[in-house]
Amino acid sequence: MHFALLVTGPCYGTQSAADAFRFARAVLQQGHVISQIFFYQEGVYNASQLVQPAGDETHLQQAWVNLAVANGLTLDVCVAAALRRGVSDKCSAARAGLEQWNLAAPFRLSGLGSLAQAALSADRVVQF
Repeated sequence: MHFALLVTGPCYGTQSAADAFRFARAVLQQGHVISQIFFYQEGVYNASQLVQPAGDETHLQQAWVNLAVANGLTLDVCVAAALRRGVSDKCSAARAGLEQWNLAAPFRLSGLGSLAQAALSADRVVQF
């Protein structure tokens, strides 16, 4: 089965992003395919490389990165939601006259069109 995941919860403060991560890992372990993981609304905070969890907490942002790298996954972040919440890549920071950016690789800014395309091609879209 081909899955697309929509993550709308932040990496800390709610359980939804952690649930999405565990679901993604389980889906892959069962031999299914994840065509896209799209971070939207508060979910864009999962892409910030400035996240600093306590030593006894799971570093969820790094877990997403490791999962994506190990499995060749696409981590798309809604550009409008991200910029509104202070998450930007190098190009968008430069356009805004900012000296810093905080989007962690391999996360990438993307439009809602990529979510629509993933929804059209996936067997299931699961929102967290």
